[in-house]
Amino acid sequence: MTEPTDIPGIVVTGISGRMGQMLVRLIAASDRARLVGAVERTGHDWIGRDLGTVMGGAASGVIVTDDPLEAFAKAQAVIDFTAPAATVEFAALAAQARAVHVIGTTGLEEEHLAKIRAAARHAVIVRAGNMSLGVNLLTQITKKVAAALDADWDIEIVEAHHRHKVDAPSGTALMLGEAAAAGRGLNLPDIRDRAREGITGARVRGHIGFSAIRGGDVVGEHDVIFAANGERIILRHIATDRGIFARGALRAALWGQDKKPGEYDMLDVLGI
Repeated sequence: MTEPTDIPGIVVTGISGRMGQMLVRLIAASDRARLVGAVERTGHDWIGRDLGTVMGGAASGVIVTDDPLEAFAKAQAVIDFTAPAATVEFAALAAQARAVHVIGTTGLEEEHLAKIRAAARHAVIVRAGNMSLGVNLLTQITKKVAAALDADWDIEIVEAHHRHKVDAPSGTALMLGEAAAAGRGLNLPDIRDRAREGITGARVRGHIGFSAIRGGDVVGEHDVIFAANGERIILRHIATDRGIFARGALRAALWGQDKKPGEYDMLDVLGI
């Protein structure tokens, strides 16, 4: 049977990971998207095998590949929760294919972001440290609260994730820090305090601090703490289901289909 051509075809990278497999199931249940490719790193056991079979179900007709260029050539969108080096490569290839590239990868440094911006000149890229509606609302609230309070209110961002997370602070924590800094008309790199240990001296007025907790199967918890003498304001988001990130990513992939080349975020997708 021929697949309908008016339904966007999507490639998922890092297909064997928890998010990759969740996206596969979400796309399979959707009547607005179809899975046309599955990408894994070279040498992985799944390469060359039917995706449905390796996931423990019926054959799907989608063969797992380590050739992203071939996979992207037949796609209208790529959803990517992998690692910074891989994401940069995928950005260039997705731009070449003129496919929407949805990036949920965290741990990106300025060198990676510069290459992603270059790719966005040729295709739509939607990049966010967190794809959930709640976190993106929290980002906007954080910006407004920071703008309303002066530097006598210290800002600390505390985040918790599962034991397998490899980067810290989380992409979401950095999003929140950037929002707080923007609320005060500043750039986060200029006022960011990294993890503290030893005799660090007193807190610098106006700086934004970060703390990371890793353990168990915590999906994601983020607190933005505004602390002054005699009072504190705590803004909190708790994620209990990774499905919120997959649903947000699919929504972004569909949203980007009629957009002009450029770099967008989930605030654009959600119209916030």
